[in-house]
Amino acid sequence: MVNSTLATESVQPNTLPSTKDARPKLKRRGLLREILETVLLVAAIYALVNLATARFIVDGASMQPNFATGQFLIVSRVNYLFSEPEYGDIIVFHEPRREEDDYIKRVIGLPGDTIEIREAQVYVNGGLIDEPYINNTKTCFGDCAWTLTGDEYFVMGDNRQHSSDSRAFGPVERRLIVGEALVRYWPPSKWGIVEKIRFPQSNTVLAD
Repeated sequence: MVNSTLATESVQPNTLPSTKDARPKLKRRGLLREILETVLLVAAIYALVNLATARFIVDGASMQPNFATGQFLIVSRVNYLFSEPEYGDIIVFHEPRREEDDYIKRVIGLPGDTIEIREAQVYVNGGLIDEPYINNTKTCFGDCAWTLTGDEYFVMGDNRQHSSDSRAFGPVERRLIVGEALVRYWPPSKWGIVEKIRFPQSNTVLAD
């Protein structure tokens, strides 16, 4: 007779940590430290924004009908770090005769261009330019001409009869340009991106 023996397998206690014990423990930071870090982050963002842009208020009628007194603008300093001003750009610059004064005008001539005004019309390198943005075609200046050097820009206001611009103070050196007007943010009814208008040259050329 054979005796059958029931073998039993011993079970060891579970040595794995419980789910509760495995959870990472987080230590709550102090309120003062959180406030300080938030303030520093806001200050850093504000400093970067100020380095990249500037804000100006339009004062005067020289850019009517496109800009009016009391409108607020954001001007990009960054745009011209990677490129140069182009025809039709609206720029803010230091006035050549009084560099503490900032003006807003439209770029009409680029370095190396010859600008001529004849019978209140503007010619760039011999071609009459089409200017749909101006308030009127009349000018307080007689016939005249300028040839720009390698770092000069010719600027004019859109309201030609009421604008002190390169016709009065001459070309603007590149170093005096603050930046390009990008956004109008006041008044709310005029909020938006400043429209870029690239004036085309017509087929009209000077006869002499």
